[in-house]
Amino acid sequence: MRIESVEPFLLHVPVTSGGIADGAHALEKWGAPGVRITTACGRVGTGYTGTHAHLPTDRAIALLIAEAYGPLLIGRDPREVRALWSDLAHHPPIRWVGRAGLTHLALAAIDVALWDLKAQEADQPLWRLLGGAADTRLEAYDTDGGWLDRDDARLVDEARLRTDQGYRSVKIKVGSEEPARDLRRVEAVREALPDGARLMVDANGSWDRARALEVGRRLAEFDVTWIEEPIAFDDLPGHVALARALSTPIALGEQLYTTDAFRDFIAADAVHYVQADAVRLAGVTEWWTVADLAHAHGKPVVPHIGDMMQVHLHLAWAHPACTLLEHIPWMRSCFVEPATVQDGRFVRPERPGAGTALRDEALERWGVRV
Repeated sequence: MRIESVEPFLLHVPVTSGGIADGAHALEKWGAPGVRITTACGRVGTGYTGTHAHLPTDRAIALLIAEAYGPLLIGRDPREVRALWSDLAHHPPIRWVGRAGLTHLALAAIDVALWDLKAQEADQPLWRLLGGAADTRLEAYDTDGGWLDRDDARLVDEARLRTDQGYRSVKIKVGSEEPARDLRRVEAVREALPDGARLMVDANGSWDRARALEVGRRLAEFDVTWIEEPIAFDDLPGHVALARALSTPIALGEQLYTTDAFRDFIAADAVHYVQADAVRLAGVTEWWTVADLAHAHGKPVVPHIGDMMQVHLHLAWAHPACTLLEHIPWMRSCFVEPATVQDGRFVRPERPGAGTALRDEALERWGVRV
């Protein structure tokens, strides 16, 4: 079990219905810069991160994988994944340029691939290797019907469709130029949902503090489970102020890159639902540290996107802080064992590995030259 090659790849996969928009972004494709790590015995581990399919930065991530991290891995034993993570995370020339951003995303892809190899070597799905239970019940919440560019009628129809399909929780995007539109849409979806269904909202950091207070105080009228990223994702004092002023809980974390950042938000009680993302954090290794930290403070962990970031299905299945996982199925056709939802719950993955193995057809169809 020695690493023989480290080969980056890049996928640009079309998103739902040709394009989507939220309060801060408009997308036509989802990017997945990633890596295949091959051992001397021929086993292949796959890992990747997630982007907005921006070719210059995606290529920069691929270059970091191949030329900054790759030479540090050749000849090493991939089963020593935590030691490898430490060596790569603290390698002086790489650490010098920052502990977040592109270097962290590249390290995330590598770490996921190493855990994929480790689980394959154990002939177990990653969730079992990490100590998960086969009878875990992991609820899915849907976001793919709630985009901000949908008109009100379509938004309501999509929410009804999801609950008809068995979902008990849906999330919609807010962050319109006019707060009245956001509140009207929240009210309409709440009225369309059956009794007991959960409704979440996500501003994608598009509000300032004043707007977040204005709209946030009204959300309590509609029994909203959480408001996600109401303001800039790294504004710790702002989230502290909002958490104290609003009765609706705050969710965030998909754009926090380090354990230190999560530590500060959790310690300040500025977040209630911790949305740790293994491909923004430096992979499974750092994600697990953050999940343990949140669990120690009694805060639920809701990983960011389960089916686009397949590894999150395994992590959520394994960690006791997780009972809920997001559903956005843009990349579903890319995987050998895609995440599947039945009656509002994720189906237990069974193949050895981290669930990240790609179909050859996906690389042929959506692969972009690195």
